[in-house]
Amino acid sequence: MEQPLVSEETQKVPDRRKHLRNPLLVLKVTDPHERKTLFGYAKDISRGGLFITSINPREPGERFWIRFEIPSAGLKVECECEVMWNRKYKAKVKKEAGYGVRFIDLPKSLASAINEWIAKNE
Repeated sequence: MEQPLVSEETQKVPDRRKHLRNPLLVLKVTDPHERKTLFGYAKDISRGGLFITSINPREPGERFWIRFEIPSAGLKVECECEVMWNRKYKAKVKKEAGYGVRFIDLPKSLASAINEWIAKNE
């Protein structure tokens, strides 16, 4: 039996993210309460959270404090976050290993400033 042809366009799933996203390279992400640097780079940020690339992703449900800067916006962010999902490294998978976190207690003024920065840099 022949398989129906499916175009790339019909395979795409609409982006259902709640907030705008923008790539961001964070030079240093730290956990001030553990006094150590998290090894990874933030590649995607929204007012709700970010994706951190890492070959050793944290596990879903983990909570920790995070501190990072968006130098071009003059923003310094420090808040608690929670790991929502992770993607382990697999040699044949093109997507980067890492984990997505949501900000738990990010002040509304800072969330709005992140949104404004994203809108300006799209």
